[in-house]
Amino acid sequence: MDKVADQKRASAHLYPPVEPFDQRMMDTGDGHRIYVEQCGNPQGIPVVVLHGGPGGGCSPAMRRYFDPRSYRIVLFDQRGCGRSRPHASVQDNTTWHLVADIERIRTALGIARWVVFGGSWGATLALIYAQAHPDRAAALVLRGVFLMTQAELAWFYGGGAGRFFPDLWARFTDPIPADEHGDLIAAYHRRLFSGDPAMETRHARAWAAWENALAAIDQRGMGGEGPGEYARAFARLENHYFINAGFLEADGQILADVGRLRDIPGHIVQGRYDMICPPEAAWRLSEAWQRADLRLVPLAGHALSEPGITAELVRITDALRDGARALEL
Repeated sequence: MDKVADQKRASAHLYPPVEPFDQRMMDTGDGHRIYVEQCGNPQGIPVVVLHGGPGGGCSPAMRRYFDPRSYRIVLFDQRGCGRSRPHASVQDNTTWHLVADIERIRTALGIARWVVFGGSWGATLALIYAQAHPDRAAALVLRGVFLMTQAELAWFYGGGAGRFFPDLWARFTDPIPADEHGDLIAAYHRRLFSGDPAMETRHARAWAAWENALAAIDQRGMGGEGPGEYARAFARLENHYFINAGFLEADGQILADVGRLRDIPGHIVQGRYDMICPPEAAWRLSEAWQRADLRLVPLAGHALSEPGITAELVRITDALRDGARALEL
């Protein structure tokens, strides 16, 4: 299927483009300034959108998964990426800083409780936020679940996914000497934080290209090089979080703490052929979380923009809109 046609099919499920009614830079008090925007109905159902990466940033398309007449849509660029500043910075940039930022935004906007919507790393962050503040999350809508475990990192950066895409895997590993292939996250870390801008950008592009190439089920190879500035933030932030195991206290922490979600309804959309975040994590989460509903999309991978995933997510946000009274917002 042609990629442009695929995007058009996905777009057909979305609400029309909408512009923000509020945009601001929020000072965190520790050297970061976070870009925050609000769209839709100021009196509507509050929903916060958590983008992936870490380091991906928000896009205008993310506004379109919600009925703008019914939702108050809050998006923000996490520390170090998108329009937040300083760009590509890992200083004071951990999962717990991001959880505090979400609460800072909620308080500043005068929102008591909200729907939390996130995919990939955004799903990870949504789960951790809800476990830390279960009284603030009215519902979770998750896509492409990533539980921030060593097994998941080993799959994607240790050769598991590479067995299905050996040509693309070779392009990811070739910039690294063979004697460092035993730990590619650490090897890339040394280069992404080398202090040499050219080296950092070159390896950032290789890091980002590997993930981007496997995002959609209809992948056509690595594609062209993305903007160096975006790739540098994306790669540095992802690598920083992954080499630090997501700043969690223990491997498997999210599943271990799933009981904290017992009063929160969850909706999980997972591509059956997700090569970045294999469906096992979504399945295990849904089995452990009694209030979670898992929808496996048959012909879909990881990308938010895939038609089947887009359709399911919009169906879910429409259903939450129609049953808003049950959310007690």
